[in-house]
Amino acid sequence: MKPPIRVLVVDDSRSARALIRALIESAPELVVCGEAANGREAIEQVLALRPDVVTMDIQMPVMDGMQAIEEIMARYAVPILVLSDVADAHNAISAVARGALEAARKPTYDEGSGLTTRLRILAGVPVIRHIRRSGTLVTTPVPAQPPIPFEIPAHHEPHGAVPRPRAPVVAIASSTGGPQALARLLPELPADFPAPVLIAQHISDGFAQAMTEWLSELSALPIQLGVEGELIQPGRVYVADSTTNMTLKPGRRIHLEPRSKNDIYRPSCDRLLGSVAATCTRDAIGVVLTGMGRDGARGLLDIAQAGGATLAQDEASSVIFGMNREAIQLGGAQRVLPLDLIADALRTLVRLHLDVTA
Repeated sequence: MKPPIRVLVVDDSRSARALIRALIESAPELVVCGEAANGREAIEQVLALRPDVVTMDIQMPVMDGMQAIEEIMARYAVPILVLSDVADAHNAISAVARGALEAARKPTYDEGSGLTTRLRILAGVPVIRHIRRSGTLVTTPVPAQPPIPFEIPAHHEPHGAVPRPRAPVVAIASSTGGPQALARLLPELPADFPAPVLIAQHISDGFAQAMTEWLSELSALPIQLGVEGELIQPGRVYVADSTTNMTLKPGRRIHLEPRSKNDIYRPSCDRLLGSVAATCTRDAIGVVLTGMGRDGARGLLDIAQAGGATLAQDEASSVIFGMNREAIQLGGAQRVLPLDLIADALRTLVRLHLDVTA
């Protein structure tokens, strides 16, 4: 029998720690190995207990969660799940920038299964000291590689047909590890990137705006949440909120579909990629990045089958090789690339597309 996953619970509220402990210990494969009431205690407990995963509050006395995360990641890297109130979403996203794997809303009694599922998955993620103490992302240099040999076949519209829009549309799907991946990918796209970018990133309700603002600080491209009916424009990034499913409708306008109670993943990556495939066909470029589950795999295949171009992040550069693995196994990924080469691939694909359709 496998040993249980050992969880350290960090929160200054005794009642919050009790609730989190109860939810964790409702799962037989999880056990709470210790508790801490502030960031300083958290560091001491991590070094003494060596837990498999940590739940971390942000606002605490003595030392807050962000300081603790930086210290922990510098001394003993361990998977960290930030549990925060929605009102503190901006700090929670900043904590992800400092080394936490994921940020989520503090659970209620009815949300125990979501918490335990997250902890089981995050506990298995190999974490290295990849964050500087200053909170700046550190990237491992990728050896120089030859240009990616993409080819886009020329397509001629039938006589009398309405010409297709020249600008392609990029649709990106991501989940666990996605904010960090996007924080490395988007800054590599130039301010004059000649295509709109649509993103579906799994995220807790109330956190998407904070993530969008954080990414905006890193990128030369303007980044915003998707708005119903908005006409997408080249050189802009549109992020799906978790409260609806962002899709693209004919005319290249954003449509926000009501979220179903049965939706496992929020927002839906398959809905976004599938709608881009249906609306843009050969003008679609799909990307599936790191993340748990299989959401986005079907949508990427839809884009490939519609004649678009598709990319998937490789296993070595992924926090979790889940969604992208499913996309590869399903046959939807035409190219599998390390994260640090995806921006270059997108620039190449868009340039070739514009050359072909000119």
